[in-house]
Parts: sequence; structure tokens; C-alpha cells
Amino acid sequence: MIRYALTCTNDHGFESWFQSAEAFDRLVASGMVCCTVCGSEKVAKTLMAPSVRPARKAAEPAPKPLSTPQNPAEMALAAMRRKIEETSDYVGLNFAAEARAIHDGDAPERAIYGEARADEARKLIEDGVPVAPLPFLPARKVN
Repeated sequence: MIRYALTCTNDHGFESWFQSAEAFDRLVASGMVCCTVCGSEKVAKTLMAPSVRPARKAAEPAPKPLSTPQNPAEMALAAMRRKIEETSDYVGLNFAAEARAIHDGDAPERAIYGEARADEARKLIEDGVPVAPLPFLPARKVN
């Protein structure tokens, strides 16, 4: 398929698609192409800049590195995450049990972070265990 910019003898401009350059010539010669504005069958191709797409890699923006925050809020969140990860123990999915054990005195007191289901977190709060949600997901270690 090819798209041509066309003009009629009354200087109306329009565009149309054709199967090929030869198909355009055949249709014009047989009077099958007419102006979309006035209906004139005397149409001609005009200059048209080709529509060229850049290479796929050049068109896609480079992904932002995950470790380089761009705005103050992202920078603050990254700093908070670093501080928590450096000064706390990650207890993973055992967070609710470990937080309860620390609160009850059955485990040594220390800063921890991890993951808990909503119902587990709600129960900890109801029981007076001091917990707070983090504004990020912990990085799980997987195979």
C-alpha cells in the first residue's frame, strides 16, 4: 500500500491510499479517482514527505535505571529503604510471628521488617504490637 498526497484542478488537497503506483495510474486513467471536496476527476500527485519510522531501538526511550531516583520523593524513598535495610533484619513472611515474639519478650528486641497479610497486620495492631507499613516492597531473594 502506498499513500499519495493529491490535488485537483480546483487546488483542493487530499490524501488517498493505493495498492501500488501502477494501481494509482490505472485508476486515474479510468476516472475512478476524484477530489473528495469537489468531485473533479482531474487529480494529480503532489510532493509529499515520506513517513519514515526510526529504528525500533532508537524510537524506544532508554529505561531509567532502578537505582537512580529522579525526583525528591523518589530520592527520599530510596534513602529510607537503604536505612531500613541497613539497620533492620529482614524476616520475610515470618514478620507477624517474629513481631509478636519480640513484643511478648520471647525473642531478642531488634528492628525487623518483612511481609504480613492484611489480617495478620490488623491483629498485631489490635493487640498493641507497634507495626507500620513500609512504602516499598522488600526485595525477596529467589533462586
